[in-house]
Amino acid sequence: MNKKSGGARPAKKTTVKKLRLGIIYGGKSGEHDVSRCSAASVALVAAKKYNVVCIGITREGQWYVQDGIATQAHPAFGQVLSLKQTGTWCINMHGADTLELYNKKTGTTVVVDVVFPLVHGTYGEDGTLQGLLDMVGVPYVGPGVLGSAVGMDKDIAKRVVQKSGVAIVPFETVRIDDLASPDRALLQRVAAMLPVFVKPANAGSSVGISKVTTESGIERALKKAFAFDTKVIVEKAVDCREFEVAVMGNKTPRASAVGEVIPQHDYYSYEAKYVDKDGAKLAIPAQIPEELALQLQQAACSVYRMLECEGMARVDFFVDKHDGTIYFNEVNTLPGFTSISMYPKLWEYSGVSYPKLIDTLIQYAFSRHRVKKKMVKAFLSLKK
Repeated sequence: MNKKSGGARPAKKTTVKKLRLGIIYGGKSGEHDVSRCSAASVALVAAKKYNVVCIGITREGQWYVQDGIATQAHPAFGQVLSLKQTGTWCINMHGADTLELYNKKTGTTVVVDVVFPLVHGTYGEDGTLQGLLDMVGVPYVGPGVLGSAVGMDKDIAKRVVQKSGVAIVPFETVRIDDLASPDRALLQRVAAMLPVFVKPANAGSSVGISKVTTESGIERALKKAFAFDTKVIVEKAVDCREFEVAVMGNKTPRASAVGEVIPQHDYYSYEAKYVDKDGAKLAIPAQIPEELALQLQQAACSVYRMLECEGMARVDFFVDKHDGTIYFNEVNTLPGFTSISMYPKLWEYSGVSYPKLIDTLIQYAFSRHRVKKKMVKAFLSLKK
């Protein structure tokens, strides 16, 4: 009897559906261009594993889904994500565990499974965008509404941290109404702290910051800062070193190695960060005793939990050059995310590559989302 030749039938190929990752960038803040730079880095790397959907927000607040990943040259930031304004896009508030955007002009619907918000500064890092994403019900990277809002507001963050016993540099809070009817006692307290740094309470990337050494310069510095926020903090300048610690995790955060920022300007200004390529040196790891490094890592995780951070944040400290006092400076809940930014570089040194970092943060987003979904949405009294 003749037998047909041949072996076992080839197994059917199974297609693994790629996760749809939405990258939101741009936004209505002074850090619009910084955001586009971070977004370009994340999008290009993430595209090797995920279906990346780029969602740009203009300086005026309009949302536009992009057709693929397109970058362009920027005079200060090198490569940034393009932002083409095509279509009329709306958010579907009836999505289940996804973010759906609908183009009214074409009828096109775009859906993403998880969002990586990369909108630095106001309307992106301050809890407003996080609140929208929570309302939609989509998982997203980084802290939630409370952690983002508290972390963004330097005044509130310092007051919360101060209650825990972690030292903070002496500061005063000035509101925009104080300029119309000057509080003499407040101005006297500010003058007594000279030299000082004047900073918008809700801004990042050193936007709107001035160093003031004379009483005559205070009003000018306040007006500059008030261009970016209605609340400003005036902080005593201390002779210190600046250290940064990258933290990630939800309920059990872990800290990276400690890095040091060594400004080559008078201080770590916007120009030093982004315009002058020699504006600052980054030492990773910081050349400090192991005991101090451990203290900074422990303090970073403590502050992270205290300020209700989740997912990721970078916690910054000052260390007094004379007496060694550790001062909490600020927490950055959406740190710069280019491949050469401090947050990814600290994790890279600590053994977490850039692609692995993106993967891990996305997993933290899903983990938190699963926990939140289990929360009771309604309370029904039980009949006896």
